[in-house]
Amino acid sequence: MNYETADDPALVTVARAGDIAGFEALVRRHTRVVYAHALRFFGDSQMAEDVTQEVFIKVFRSLSSFDERARFTTWLYRITRNTCLDEVRAGRRRPVPVDPLDHDFAGEDLADSAALSATVELAMRALPPEDRDALSAVSVFGLTYIEAAAALGVPAGTVKSRVFRARRTLASALGMSGRGA
Repeated sequence: MNYETADDPALVTVARAGDIAGFEALVRRHTRVVYAHALRFFGDSQMAEDVTQEVFIKVFRSLSSFDERARFTTWLYRITRNTCLDEVRAGRRRPVPVDPLDHDFAGEDLADSAALSATVELAMRALPPEDRDALSAVSVFGLTYIEAAAALGVPAGTVKSRVFRARRTLASALGMSGRGA
C-alpha cells in the first residue's frame, strides 16, 4: 500500500489492523490542521504542540471505536475540539483572550506574508469561540456545514451563520471589507 496516496478510510482500516505505518500516515496528513486549530484556540505554539500530541494519542487509543460512516476528519475535529476544551476545564491551559480593539490591523503591511499570517492568527483568536470553532471546522478541517453542525451539536444554519459572521469579522479586521469576503 502506498500510504501517501491512500485515502483516510484505507489508512484507518490498516491502522486498526495494527499497521503503525498506516497510523503514522494519518498523523502526517492531519497534523497541520490539528496544530492550526490548537494554535488558534490557545495562541501559543508550545501549547498547540502539546495538544496536537495529546489528540493523536487519543486517536490511537480510540481508533477501534471510530464509526466509519462518518468522515475521519469529522471525528478528528471532535477529538481536537474536545481536547482543547478538556485542557481549559482541567485548568492546565487557558485560551488566549484577545481584544480586537487593541490592534490596528489597517496599519499592517498586507504584502508581507509573515505579517499577514500573524495578523490573521491574531484576528482569528479575537473571534467569539463559537464563531472560531465553526470557521475552523469548515475552513481548517474542511468539514461540510452538516458535518460541522453534527460535530458542534448545533443546526447547520447556525454553523452557516457563524462562519459568515466570522468571515465578515475577519475581513473587517484585516481591512478587506470591500473585497468580497
